[in-house]
Amino acid sequence: MAALFTLATWNVNSLRARLPGVLRWVRQRKPDVLCLQETKVPDEDFPLDDFTILGYHEALYGQKTYNGVAILSRKPLADVARGFDGKGGDEQKRLIAASVAGIRVVNAYVPNGGEVGSDKFAFKLEFLHELRGYFAARHRPDERLALVGDFNVAPEPRDVFDPAAMDGQTCYHPDERAALARLAEWGFEDLFRRYESGSGHYTWWDYRQGAYPRNLGLRIDHVWTTLALAECSRSCLIDKDERGKDKASDHAPVVATFSV
Repeated sequence: MAALFTLATWNVNSLRARLPGVLRWVRQRKPDVLCLQETKVPDEDFPLDDFTILGYHEALYGQKTYNGVAILSRKPLADVARGFDGKGGDEQKRLIAASVAGIRVVNAYVPNGGEVGSDKFAFKLEFLHELRGYFAARHRPDERLALVGDFNVAPEPRDVFDPAAMDGQTCYHPDERAALARLAEWGFEDLFRRYESGSGHYTWWDYRQGAYPRNLGLRIDHVWTTLALAECSRSCLIDKDERGKDKASDHAPVVATFSV
């Protein structure tokens, strides 16, 4: 008999600042795997005990002040790979992968890109290009594989609160969307769109100008899967209410459920 398996992704925007809320959410939702981005904490300072006591194993790839990704799992993680070289050689800690329950999970924190035309924007496009090559070199589209994380790109007009105003800006620039589309062409499905086709569903809201209560957001956090895994899925949703909690991250968790 197949068992339900829950995979969640969440940009926590500093784990130390959000730790009480993250732990509360984990105790309530009990995801089988939780992928975190922007942990902003070196591995030696990661609050391991807080998650171990809740029954989680950890794979970490962090740094001080910026970036940082982690995979937390209720089952042991196998074949952990850090960075594009798999050995943790990246200057910016943005990519980590591991296997659990027959699923390869890749957790990515794509650069924001800063100002369009800047070196940071060029780095973002290169990161997406390199991510496409990462899968081409290491995996096949017929595997059970999930790519999750903060992609910092809203793929379509329905993923942006004001597409006309946002067009050409960071996180909704045509070059970013094209790079993301090329990544998807490797063999990924945007799992949220399997279950929800409408607009107005976002994962990030600015702290300023009352963006969250006015629902002025972007859908930039994603769960993408290969078809082999998508066909095992049962749901994919955005836990929007979490964004409204006290001292919350500016991102909401995205949660997918599978029968594996």
